[in-house]
Amino acid sequence: MNNIPLAERLRPQTLDEYIGQQHLVGKDAVLRKAIESGRIPSFILWGPPGVGKTTLARIIANQLERPFFSLSAINSGVKDIRETIEKAKKQQFFSRPNPILFIDEIHRFSKSQQDSLLGAVESGVITLIGATTENPSFEVISALLSRAQVYVLQPHTREDLRGLMEHAFANDAFLKTKKIEIKEDEALMQYAGGDARKLLNIIEIVVNAETDDHVVIDNKVVTERLQKNIAQYDKNGEMHYDIISAFIKSIRGSDPNAAVYWLARMVEGGEDVKFIARRLLISASEDIGLANPNALLLANNCFQAVNIIGLPEARIILSQTTIYLACSPKSNSAYSAIKQAQQTVRETGNLPVPLSLRNSPTRLMKDLGYGKNYKYAHDFEGNFADHNFLPDELDGKKWYEPQDNPQENTLRARLKKWWAKYNY
Repeated sequence: MNNIPLAERLRPQTLDEYIGQQHLVGKDAVLRKAIESGRIPSFILWGPPGVGKTTLARIIANQLERPFFSLSAINSGVKDIRETIEKAKKQQFFSRPNPILFIDEIHRFSKSQQDSLLGAVESGVITLIGATTENPSFEVISALLSRAQVYVLQPHTREDLRGLMEHAFANDAFLKTKKIEIKEDEALMQYAGGDARKLLNIIEIVVNAETDDHVVIDNKVVTERLQKNIAQYDKNGEMHYDIISAFIKSIRGSDPNAAVYWLARMVEGGEDVKFIARRLLISASEDIGLANPNALLLANNCFQAVNIIGLPEARIILSQTTIYLACSPKSNSAYSAIKQAQQTVRETGNLPVPLSLRNSPTRLMKDLGYGKNYKYAHDFEGNFADHNFLPDELDGKKWYEPQDNPQENTLRARLKKWWAKYNY
């Protein structure tokens, strides 16, 4: 049994070995072109765990033969950043290209830590590659974001993961000593969740548990092994995503006790309060929505407050908001409406805007009928005019369906009075 983890043993060394992200590193893709040209900008890799952010940064440094410095935002401060930048400056001589500074979990850097990078990035002392699982527009200061490209990495597809398994069985020195038979892979794929590191971790747990050289992997075996080895399975902190999922599902299921429990798990585990508050904002709109519009207002106030206050007091505000959302009536009508409307747009394309709804700032546009026959609602009784506001091809199509709760029942009655064609 090898003491080096399987995921580390199989870490790709070249772009050709790299799995997935073909939209970035496939043939003629934007990042591959930049790498092959030898001129890469500072950039931030945004994506979920286990999709190859760190690996890609190392491959780029190796391929371009650049000095490579690495910092983790969890245990690095401004002093570490400045010392690293000074080391990078000493690497600058003759025509040697500037070093790469890779910062893992850059979203955890404070404003002052991010500020300390600006000068070195702007002057070209370093090429910055940041990695984050969080939306950079929320977590990276605008000055730094304006100096870096953002590349989005996607979860691995099942085909990607199956290819990774085949590669592992064929190339890893330890796994090659085993006869591994995959009878079922549904559990493997479900537990991996698009994360290559998780998949390799699971395979390692299952294979290491077998004393025989013939290893049969099916759904039952995978589930049993993971239940017995949950700490090892989650040794990289990946339960973070499972706990936030349980938290949101408890709110959606209107269980304030379970929701507060999962909140406590996150607080005790050192989770970023802004991360929790953002998820509450999403839940307030996606799961509660128009059944209680005040939920979004409270969640937004919660987000602002925890940013100002911080821990430990922020936990009280998070608890108040969590309980309020869990106890609120639920409706996903707004979520369903935009989802269905987007699907219609994908299916029907760019349908023309009806002439009556078009802007008519010039005489020519007015002569062409722009704005003609538009009914100004405030000129009519009750501030309502029966008018077609959709492209002709979609007239009468309905995406918003009020759900059965006091707030939306009031909306339904109003819409039924106004719009016979929508059959409310």
